[in-house]
Amino acid sequence: MSILTYEQRLSNNARWALNEGSKFFEDRSAVQDALRKVTKRLDDLQIPYAVAGGMALFHHGVRRFTEDVDILVTREALQAIHQALDGLGYVPPFKGSKNLRDAELGVKIEFIVSGEYPGDGKPKPVAFPEPNDVAVELDGIRCIDLPTLITLKLASGMTNPARLKDLADVQELIKRLTLPRELAGTLSAYVHDKYRELWDAVQQSEPEA
Repeated sequence: MSILTYEQRLSNNARWALNEGSKFFEDRSAVQDALRKVTKRLDDLQIPYAVAGGMALFHHGVRRFTEDVDILVTREALQAIHQALDGLGYVPPFKGSKNLRDAELGVKIEFIVSGEYPGDGKPKPVAFPEPNDVAVELDGIRCIDLPTLITLKLASGMTNPARLKDLADVQELIKRLTLPRELAGTLSAYVHDKYRELWDAVQQSEPEA
């Protein structure tokens, strides 16, 4: 099934993209609609999950535009999701993909699998956890809790140069939520020093009152 993707619509029509961006910050874009649709389906199927990525940032208070939905699931749940949703409002971007795309809205639903590793994908002290262990409800949506979100983004940005925006996301969380330096003690030891480094950088960049 060939559908016009959300990314293609953003690229092909600047006016539509600007309008969609405005809707995003009002919590009524196609991305938010796709998020609410897929999480309701997962709830109905009683499949454990936790929203990650840009939409988790959004619900934790850092509102930057994102064009997809990231969801943490177990490997067993991923198989059940494809069995239940493939061809029923969702299509895989390509044969054998672990991800799906909302057939109506064109938005990609990317699945992150418990036990795999953030960033470069190589084994490290930080791995994607079980969703039930880290999920908190925010605005009616099950999202990854804040310490886990920060830990995963730090581990990702530290090990993959293509993921430096994850470090910028942590800086924004520190700034917007006025997070304390001591929060490092609640994170994996693997990322302690990077969190403190970013925290110090945020303080140094703050203008004097």
